[in-house]
Amino acid sequence: MSAIGFNKQSLELALVASKKKSDLEPDDLPQEFEAALAQLEEIVAQMERGDMSLEASLGAYQRGVALTRICQDRLARAEQKVKVLSDELLKPFELDGDPDNGDASS
Repeated sequence: MSAIGFNKQSLELALVASKKKSDLEPDDLPQEFEAALAQLEEIVAQMERGDMSLEASLGAYQRGVALTRICQDRLARAEQKVKVLSDELLKPFELDGDPDNGDASS
């Protein structure tokens, strides 16, 4: 697209300028990570084919940004849960009360 003066940054700026925040995150977006990722992958494939109009590309890009935010949010939540679980459950392994003893046969 750069041949006609468009690039990722200019498309994003045009989207932000032309849409309100509520328009960038429609209610029909999937809230599950896997579903959002699958839709995002489909949008990328469609855009890579290059057969979309400019308006369709802008709409797809807009939806892709919203789906990316959902995926990032779900991953951050999962990472936080793993961290909490790790802090609570994973403790150094100790044999016979000796934290330096890593071999039970010694």
